[in-house]
Amino acid sequence: MYLCNLKLYRNIEMTYLRKPAWLKIKLQSDAQFTHVHNVIKQHGLHTICTSGRCPNLSECWNKGTATIMILGEICTRSCKFCNTLTGKPLPPDADEPLRVAESIKLMRLKHAVITSVDRDDLPDKGANHWAETIRAIKTINPGATLEVLIPDFDGRIELIELVINEKPDIISHNLETVRRLTPLIRSRARYDTSLKVLAQIALKSMVSKTGIMLGLGETKAEVLELMDDTLANNCFILTIGQYMQPSRKNIEVKEYISPEIFEEYKKAALNKGFRMVESGPFVRSSYCAEKHVL
Repeated sequence: MYLCNLKLYRNIEMTYLRKPAWLKIKLQSDAQFTHVHNVIKQHGLHTICTSGRCPNLSECWNKGTATIMILGEICTRSCKFCNTLTGKPLPPDADEPLRVAESIKLMRLKHAVITSVDRDDLPDKGANHWAETIRAIKTINPGATLEVLIPDFDGRIELIELVINEKPDIISHNLETVRRLTPLIRSRARYDTSLKVLAQIALKSMVSKTGIMLGLGETKAEVLELMDDTLANNCFILTIGQYMQPSRKNIEVKEYISPEIFEEYKKAALNKGFRMVESGPFVRSSYCAEKHVL
C-alpha cells in the first residue's frame, strides 16, 4: 500500500510543470524598499505585493510604488487563481481610509495603487469605503498619483460611480482571463460584467485599464478576441502576465508562455490600438503602474 501511494504521489508531482529558466528572478532591496516594508509592517497594512507573492515587489518598492489592499484580507469569493483567504470578513475598519492615506505619505510613495478583496457581504459591496479611502489619499497626498484596482461590484453602476466620482488618475478592473475560461477560474465574476465595468469607467471620461493572465489554457485566438472586446469598451491600457500557481489548492498552470510570445502579444495589442501595453512573464496588473498615468 505504501509503495502504491508513493507511486501515485510521484505521478501527481509529475503533473506540475517545471518553471523554465526565464522565470527565475533575483530580489534586490535598497533603503527605500526597507522603508516601505517597515511602514507597511508598523501600520498593519495589507498589500497585494506580499499576499500575491508578486515577483516585482522589490522593483516597485525600490521605485516608490506599492499596492495596498483595503477592506480586510478575507474575500467573499474563491477564485481558483487567487491565494487570498476566503470566508466571512470582519466589518470594514472605519479608521482604515485615514490610516492608508497617512501611510502612503510616510512611505513617500510617488504612485500608489489601491485594491481590495470582494465584499459581497456588504450592501454596497464596500464602494463607500472605497470612496472614503480615495478621498483621504488625495487630501493627504496631493502630489502623488493614484490608481485603483476595483472589484466588479456585481456590475452595479451606482456603486461603480461612487469610485468614479472621486476621480483617481486610473481606474483598473481585471478581466483576468478569456471568455471561455472565466466560469472555470472566477467564482462569481462574469466576463460581460467586467466589460460593463470598463465601459462605465470610460463613459465617464476616466482612464480605464485591465489585465489578464496567460498559461491557463487559453488559445491565441481567444486572447486576440479579448483584446478586441476590451477596445470595444474603450479601455486602452492592458497588462499581460504569466499565471503562477500560488499554492496547491489553486488551479494548475497549463503552460509557461515564453518571453517571445509575450512580445508578440504586445505588438498585436499595440497594432490593434492599445495605447499602453505591459506584456511579459513577470508582469502583474500594477507593474510599472506609474507609467500609465496619462
